[in-house]
Amino acid sequence: MPATRLTTKRVEKPWGRTKLWPGFDDVAAGDDPVGEIWFETPGGGDPELLVKYLFTSEKLSIQVHPDDAEAQAHGYPRGKDEAWVVLAAEPHATIAIGTRSPMTREELRESALDGSIEDKVFWKPVMGGDVFYSPAGTVHAIGEGLTLVEVQQNVDCTYRLYDYGRPRELHLEAGVAASDPVPYVAPHIPRDMGGGRTVLAYGPAFVLERWAGARRTAVKAGEGRPIWLIPISGKGSVDGEPLEPGGVWMVEDDATIDVDAATNILVAYPGAEIIGA
Repeated sequence: MPATRLTTKRVEKPWGRTKLWPGFDDVAAGDDPVGEIWFETPGGGDPELLVKYLFTSEKLSIQVHPDDAEAQAHGYPRGKDEAWVVLAAEPHATIAIGTRSPMTREELRESALDGSIEDKVFWKPVMGGDVFYSPAGTVHAIGEGLTLVEVQQNVDCTYRLYDYGRPRELHLEAGVAASDPVPYVAPHIPRDMGGGRTVLAYGPAFVLERWAGARRTAVKAGEGRPIWLIPISGKGSVDGEPLEPGGVWMVEDDATIDVDAATNILVAYPGAEIIGA
């Protein structure tokens, strides 16, 4: 079965933008800003992973996602680990990830209520090329002035702890219960696999790689373990069809990619085992 180009879904957000990113049409005059573009399987389905582009002009809410056990207890199919690859960052752009010091859940709850949580999360300066893997339970917020790719477990479950006074629902009790309010420690060290292949994150929920440079190679998905191809730059083809930034492809069997030296592709697949390691 050849690679499948995924369909796009534009999601309007109060913190989004009207000018997006090469490969995407800007927002028409008078329309609401777009904050996210989702890539979904044609005809529906429930794959394990979801890929998004995010475009921010304001801070996102301070939030948390549940792990598998917590999510399933509330009727969701899975929890939500996620990873971010920063494509572009305005000067002084930040991502909040983890808390400045360990907190009890009661301290977290009180700080969300009085707004001091904004100063108790750790706002880390970021730049293009930075990568973060955020396990479920990590208290976090994406800052303004960022364009990034997000790879996540495929579930629409976000608990907002604090939203800077915006008139949106908070999920304080569930969010506090799902949180692990401690300083963030990166769970992975990138692994150079040679040949322009770098493993950026490896489980437990999914593996995320970056492939750089020219290559002609077969992409082989394991049974029940599809592979997502997310081209960021360069030109090439997948199974003879154009492979270009702004699109995402899913390989459920075998596919062949042929790309030039300027190519950077993010490659994601579920599970913790690195293919070919």
